[in-house]
Amino acid sequence: MVEVLEDVARRLYALPFDEFVPARTVAAKDAAADRPLSQAIRELPKPSVAAWAVNMLAHNRPEALQQLSDLGQTMQDAQALLDAAALRELARERRKLLGEAVASARLAAEEHGRKISGPVATEVEETLRAATADPAAAAAVQSGMLLRVLSADGVDQVDLGGAVAVPAALGARPARPRTARTTAGQASTAGRPAPPHASGQSGAPQKPRLQAVREAPRPPSPSVLDKALAALAEAETAAAEAVGEAEFRTEAQEEASAAFDRLTAAVTDARKRLQTLEVSLEAARKERDVAAAEAKQAARAAEKSQRSAMLAKERVLRLRNTPD
Repeated sequence: MVEVLEDVARRLYALPFDEFVPARTVAAKDAAADRPLSQAIRELPKPSVAAWAVNMLAHNRPEALQQLSDLGQTMQDAQALLDAAALRELARERRKLLGEAVASARLAAEEHGRKISGPVATEVEETLRAATADPAAAAAVQSGMLLRVLSADGVDQVDLGGAVAVPAALGARPARPRTARTTAGQASTAGRPAPPHASGQSGAPQKPRLQAVREAPRPPSPSVLDKALAALAEAETAAAEAVGEAEFRTEAQEEASAAFDRLTAAVTDARKRLQTLEVSLEAARKERDVAAAEAKQAARAAEKSQRSAMLAKERVLRLRNTPD
């Protein structure tokens, strides 16, 4: 049933925001023959607007999410290698990709009938940033069935409780292979011959997995220097992001100030033109009133002249008809 529910959910969460509830009702009715499935469809929650915008990105522009996921994996690798320089460069790249992804999400949302406000766009960016910090969050975002906003503090794993409509679908997603990177554990075993039981060779009987794990030497704890280097790398990454964010906000503030100055100048100019037009309007109003009065007076004079002419004409007619 999970696979069928997942297929239905993916179709529903790819719809325009206002069409979700009616489509969910129809889908539940169509599955009435399978009561558990029908009930599960009926209980699919409606996503928040920000989560819906991320879903639109997942369904219509998945390459943007894949780029963020790949970048997040690279950042985690750089963090493991304590590569502060790489982390600073990757932080700048993430800011760029996040800006492009948010713009793509707004465009995808508008194409599906809903404009995204500034606060919602901020929530979308926060969710996408979380996807770069945690592979599980990246899988949740790429599922296209997100229900709520995600957030990451850079320390703990992203809380995904109640974040995905069909959580079981995330467990079926294959893990992305790590390429071009070698972990410390892999480096320590590189070049060693595989144990007999690993290649199917005969030899000593295999030990139970739990016993083998217990007998394996525990890796040494990180030294104080390693911990300090890791903390330094995290601090430098956070500082680089903070500086980049401050630069971005400063540029936005400068653009807003310039726009305000332009509008202030335009308003001042418009007010001056309005004052001039009001003076001209008052003069035109007076001219209109004078012209109306003169026209009325001329009309009266014309009417009087017409009456005088008519009386004169009548007198001429009487005189002609009177014998001398």
